[in-house]
Amino acid sequence: MAQTATLHALAEPLLREAGLELWDVEVGRDLVRFLVERDGGVDLDALGDASRALSGLLDDHPELTPPGPYQLEISSPGLERTLRTPEQFRRFVGAVVSLKTTRPVHGARRHRGRLVGVSDGGVELDPEAAPGERLPFGFDEIDRARTVFVWEASPKPGSRRSARRADPRSATAAPALSRGPDAAHQAKDPQR
Repeated sequence: MAQTATLHALAEPLLREAGLELWDVEVGRDLVRFLVERDGGVDLDALGDASRALSGLLDDHPELTPPGPYQLEISSPGLERTLRTPEQFRRFVGAVVSLKTTRPVHGARRHRGRLVGVSDGGVELDPEAAPGERLPFGFDEIDRARTVFVWEASPKPGSRRSARRADPRSATAAPALSRGPDAAHQAKDPQR
């Protein structure tokens, strides 16, 4: 844990200089992963710049990397992203999240619902299993948390709903692509 926190502290200013925000750092047996973002999205040029800066950082601090060969991965956190800090949770108030607790809390270890509140000590969830009931969870009780992208039916072209733009931070954003049989073709040609 200290290794990840140290890498986060060292990488954050380097990435800020490159116009990127560091979302998360993960260190595994043979992997060091940095998740970065910026307004408007992350492109390949930005990832390349980040890779060069972070490679140098890791070369200068081998004590923070896995022993032996490892892979450096730099990517966007994506639509369903891990939430670790109070600030990350605050950014997603109103979104649907999934929580796994360290021990049973409110009768279960897995919970899913709308994030309705965040304090320095924890979060409140309006659970899907009991809508309207606000369940508190302390940060010390949360083992893992992530946002959940909620798929909606694709609107028909020309409808009012088709004019809405999908916001990846919205838990109810309409997806850009449908999950139907035409989805593979839409991925290749979004105008279809």
